[in-house]
Amino acid sequence: MRTLLFVISIFISTALMADGFQIGDKVDNFNLKNIDGKMVSLDEMQDVKGAIVIFTCNHCPYSIANEDRIIELDKKYKKKGYPVIAINPNDPKIQPEDSFDKMKVRAKEKGFTFPYLFDEEQTVYKKFGATKTPHVFVLNKKGNEFVLEYIGAIDDSPRKAEKVNDKYVEKAVDALLAGNEPPMRETKAIGCSIKD
Repeated sequence: MRTLLFVISIFISTALMADGFQIGDKVDNFNLKNIDGKMVSLDEMQDVKGAIVIFTCNHCPYSIANEDRIIELDKKYKKKGYPVIAINPNDPKIQPEDSFDKMKVRAKEKGFTFPYLFDEEQTVYKKFGATKTPHVFVLNKKGNEFVLEYIGAIDDSPRKAEKVNDKYVEKAVDALLAGNEPPMRETKAIGCSIKD
């Protein structure tokens, strides 16, 4: 009986970890290396109202197609208290284009205005439940805690910016800035699978 309970508890724990954070959950702190070599953590972000956490990478065509949109999100919302934090979740042994050194090159080429962090141990993306690049998580700061308010895609056009009709992340952050809940809490992230 004790063995059976142990097996069941392991199964439940694994299932919960696979799902990641849910809407309304307090998000755990993370501490990851930025492309400038410095460590960046949520807990150190004192003067913000929230954050737009985006799991993305160098090689994925969907991520590349969204890079300019991610830069624009940061430029628009950082000054309003919701900066972008980009995290590369991929194992460079599987996808060499996503190595730390190539992250630095890509960020310089594109002029990233936000931290571009490396989830080297591949633990943070699992906690969030990210499955694609890009995959967005909008956080709202309540007191000293970051609470998850939106999960999904940047907008309704994963490849072509000129075909965007619905800007999910902008609507979510605008609603939070107005003191309201996002009109849509979850959408389907469309992109490349995370390389683990």
